[in-house]
Amino acid sequence: MAKKPIPVIVLAGFLGSGKTTLLNHLLRASRGTRIGVIVNDFGSIEIDAMTVAGQLGDSTVSLGNGCLCCAVDASELDVFLDKLTRPAARLDVIVIEASGLAEPQELVRMLLASDNERVVYGGLVQVVDAAEFDATREQHPEIDRQLGIADLIVLNKADRIGEAAGQLLLERITALAGGAAVMPATYGRIDPELLFECRPRTERVGQLSFEDLRDDDDDDHDDDHDDDRDHEDHDGHLHAAYETVSFSSAGPLHPRRLLDFLDSRPDGLYRIKGFVDFGAADPHNRYAIHAVGRFLRFHPEPWPDGAERVTQLVLIGSGIDTGALLKELDAARTAGPQDAPDEHSMWGVLRFVQEEEAAP
Repeated sequence: MAKKPIPVIVLAGFLGSGKTTLLNHLLRASRGTRIGVIVNDFGSIEIDAMTVAGQLGDSTVSLGNGCLCCAVDASELDVFLDKLTRPAARLDVIVIEASGLAEPQELVRMLLASDNERVVYGGLVQVVDAAEFDATREQHPEIDRQLGIADLIVLNKADRIGEAAGQLLLERITALAGGAAVMPATYGRIDPELLFECRPRTERVGQLSFEDLRDDDDDDHDDDHDDDRDHEDHDGHLHAAYETVSFSSAGPLHPRRLLDFLDSRPDGLYRIKGFVDFGAADPHNRYAIHAVGRFLRFHPEPWPDGAERVTQLVLIGSGIDTGALLKELDAARTAGPQDAPDEHSMWGVLRFVQEEEAAP
């Protein structure tokens, strides 16, 4: 069976929005997940954070000065991805921290044009400075377009503007987000589960974890947060609220009805992951599903020996109607032998399978 592709997440945002703080938080809270990092401005990230992240070897690529989307093309980006996706690195996820002046759309385009079969697009995360949003928007009007193509928007420094102003800003940015989930955050703290699988804290397998080396509150400040701020006051606001929906079905799902659900998935539903049983439409394979924002991919793989043939999905989002989602997924179940899908009903699913993966 081919190894599961490594998600590559683009972390973008204008200067001072808190991208580095968020990345360092992800590194500290990785719980054993091995993270490779491509850093556009190496000087802006804590060297000790990258040292711990690289305990398995060289899992950091520094591009030095310059804007990533201007400095390289898709083939050059593949050189960096090849380095990080070599089997010896054993990485689980790669994060590209873009320059504050990078063009996110170009980075996404380069990732989708990549020839590296070991990676899959993991989403565009746009970090916004809540306290400086209006000033940033005046100076950089292109932020409206960037928010519109993001898969997840982190409304950082939400503690600086108060609850009432924060709610109004959340509504404004949600209107610009084009259906993307918007997560308020303080000190860049979002739950890593939104972005990648987190292993249990007890697992190490050759990589030190930040939990072993430093307290989560140490050196926890945004690029322009005051160092003397009392972090203890914000312990109740370390990550944004979000909803997680789990769905299981002992019977197969109908490919066309599942695609109808995926095509109409609601605003704020950021991520879908899991395995789907399509029954008679493909009795030999289960289909891993990977959806982030508007991106969707299926990956067929043989059923493991002795595995129970069930569909198991996890959906993650913000402001979603969990009951309605479960009802729509229930409607995608097959209703007995007379409703069993055939191989022709899989054509829609196969459009979202990479060509090399769909080959027999």
